[in-house]
Amino acid sequence: MRKHDARAAHASQPAARQNGPVPSLTAWRNAVFATFFAMGFGFASWMARVPHVRDLLDVSTGEMGLILLGISLGSVTGLLLASHIIHALGTRLVVSGGMMIVSVGLATAGWAVDAGLIWLVIGGFILGGSFTGITDVAMNISGAANERALGKPIMPIFHAFFSLGTVAGAGIGGLCELLGIGLGWQASGIALITIALGLVVYRHLPGDVQEEDDEPVTLRERLAVWKDPRTILLGLLVLGMSLTEGSANDWLALTMVDGHGFSNEGGAFMLALFLTAMTGGRLLGVKLLERFGRVPVLRATAATAAVGLLLVIFAEPTPLVITGVVLWGVGASLGFPVGMSAASDEPRLAAARVGTVSAIGYIAFLAGPPLLGLLGDLVGMRMALLAVLVFVLLSLLTSHVARERGTATSPIKKVA
Repeated sequence: MRKHDARAAHASQPAARQNGPVPSLTAWRNAVFATFFAMGFGFASWMARVPHVRDLLDVSTGEMGLILLGISLGSVTGLLLASHIIHALGTRLVVSGGMMIVSVGLATAGWAVDAGLIWLVIGGFILGGSFTGITDVAMNISGAANERALGKPIMPIFHAFFSLGTVAGAGIGGLCELLGIGLGWQASGIALITIALGLVVYRHLPGDVQEEDDEPVTLRERLAVWKDPRTILLGLLVLGMSLTEGSANDWLALTMVDGHGFSNEGGAFMLALFLTAMTGGRLLGVKLLERFGRVPVLRATAATAAVGLLLVIFAEPTPLVITGVVLWGVGASLGFPVGMSAASDEPRLAAARVGTVSAIGYIAFLAGPPLLGLLGDLVGMRMALLAVLVFVLLSLLTSHVARERGTATSPIKKVA
């Protein structure tokens, strides 16, 4: 799709109409920006300390993967329940309350690490992961509705703010590692900031989003999206790119330490480099999507991710390894946000479809950490990353389902 075609798809959508005491589109957009940033910041600051956590708990790489499984189990549970919870409570309460609870879960896990209580680490992860899944769906629904109201593609920029949060979080994690600050103190400080931000976000998000003349979505309709072929294929697309992104979040720091001889601090800052590259890809991605459309851009980024992974796995000179990390980050940048936009093409069923696509995608976060960790025990983390290439190919083969549908949507009837 050329530039004028991509813009036409958005231009065909009527302007949003807001009724009642609702925030401006700009305030709404900025609240979504802040939410994405906060969600990325909290988890990345924690994941940057994974080598430290492994050493402090005295567990193997495979056992560390099983501990991280708590996040994945919680996230998938939250994603499966998200559309029903959002239907009952509205996006505003789910987003603002969810981000607060996530931060409490991570703080709990942080103090549990310092105390050596593995069971409580897993419990904190399950709590944080559950509300991460629920909040993830709600903030993507709110972001997609804001995108339609603004009449231009902006979802990659929302996800760029998530990446900016992960860059800042990984940097803070690396700095805390360097200064010897305990994970409990680190996570608690971040939790206090997140709770304050959640209160601000609540004031500026609309309570709910409903399209004009739409009938309420029934439970049967929400469950029926699991039988929709396009939704399932979008889920597979997001699954592949989620593992491409998530494998770096979970294992890049450790791969740099164990596979390339970096220090713990160096591994943390290599994760920050990856996240910086991914952020840049998302910020530039909006213009690429306007010019070329979703499918060509997704194919190009998948190929870029594959090249980056191959360099990280097989290259020995440090400059080539660093180049690989950058290419991997750029290649992983657009799969998830574009998948969310595509899942939201029909606003009435956006919550159910975003929840379904996200749930399928989060299988990567469920299976990825333990399987890559166990594989890393057998062949080393560098060779274990070859498995990620299979999922990059899966995303490449399913990228066609994200094509713009170009159907007009109704103006927004209610956002409060």
